[in-house]
Amino acid sequence: MFNVQSLILGWLLDLVIGDPQRLPHPVVGFGRMIALAEHRLNKGAHRQLKGALTAVSLIVFVFVFVALIRCALSLLPLGTELVLLFDAVAVFYCLAGTTLVREVRAVFLALDRSLEEGRRQVARIVGRDTSALSAQEVRTAALETLAENLSDGVVAPLFWLLMLGTPGMMAYKMVNTLDSMIGYRTKRYRAFGCWAAHIDDVANYIPARLTALLMVLVSGRPGLWSFVWRYGRCHASPNSGYPEAALAGILDCRFGGPHVYFGERVDKPFIGDNDRALTTADMRTAVRINRLAETAMIIVALLARTAVSLIGNTW
Repeated sequence: MFNVQSLILGWLLDLVIGDPQRLPHPVVGFGRMIALAEHRLNKGAHRQLKGALTAVSLIVFVFVFVALIRCALSLLPLGTELVLLFDAVAVFYCLAGTTLVREVRAVFLALDRSLEEGRRQVARIVGRDTSALSAQEVRTAALETLAENLSDGVVAPLFWLLMLGTPGMMAYKMVNTLDSMIGYRTKRYRAFGCWAAHIDDVANYIPARLTALLMVLVSGRPGLWSFVWRYGRCHASPNSGYPEAALAGILDCRFGGPHVYFGERVDKPFIGDNDRALTTADMRTAVRINRLAETAMIIVALLARTAVSLIGNTW
């Protein structure tokens, strides 16, 4: 289990600093391991099996490695304090709420200057080809990413922190990194990355729906859940559609449609039916909902941790 102080400290660090640009980041290391494995193994026969072994091995490695670090730290002088600090740093690295908000704001500001600059800026946070996007499509891509990554970058890490402690949270980041790098239905990754994509689907099943629920609740419009349930299930992904549908319902707009990944067109269902022009005011509303939902999830995590402690002390 995690320490309450670690969660609060890590969250505050993310609110103030965001992802550190000049410090080593574990996700960068995860990405290098995945890229190395993909380069060496994604060829020849049995690509699906090799991809499955790669995904499972890397996830288990991260979980065990982090658990061993915490165990080793606990044996040192001031071990309790060292573990607390390690957990706080892990929470800081795993939460991406502040950085994502900054990036989405930057997309809208860049788009105010020029379409080409907006395309370049949104390419930093989406996996699709952005070279031919219209201004509306750039704004849509940024807001879709804001909604989806509220789940991937905030709610899901906290959920797995609750379930499996710091090792589980870090292992989830490996799951998410695997999916973002090789979990595509393109010719290159369809076989090798299918296990990574399926594991990510399982890991995000509850967090995605919890994210959508929190967004609806903090919006003060609980009646939107019927909209979320209708459109969230229509998405090509079993999970991404729910937070995207929540934000589309809150903004009364339309997400989804065709995207291009690695030169291949992927048709995604539309979420919502109001194809209106998105504005900077919509971005501000989306950021406010994002922050409120993040705070709500922190409160849920703290209350759950406190409840577990009280039950443990009672027994």
